[in-house]
Amino acid sequence: MRCYAVLQRNRAVAAKHSLAAALRTVRKARGLSQEAFSDVSSRTYLSVLERDLKSPTLSKLSDICDVLNVHPVTLLVLAYSGGTPEGVQSVLNEVLEELRELRESPIA
Repeated sequence: MRCYAVLQRNRAVAAKHSLAAALRTVRKARGLSQEAFSDVSSRTYLSVLERDLKSPTLSKLSDICDVLNVHPVTLLVLAYSGGTPEGVQSVLNEVLEELRELRESPIA
């Protein structure tokens, strides 16, 4: 079994540095300006997120993803994968394996 503490720490570092890039990438791919998020967030707050100065709550991330028209997991996969097809597939495979393990583990 892998050392999950190290893995989680590496993931946290990777996500912290790439959630901002993933958010900006998806926003631009959807052709949205920062002002398009005015119903869920200020332009200033979105700018702060895209510059990686703050991290959104899960609730705020969900609101932002509603405007982006993507599932929050999609944005997180992009953040954790670096956006490469190989990285995306690797993250998805890992998540599926972890879900299988959790489903098969006895309830404590």
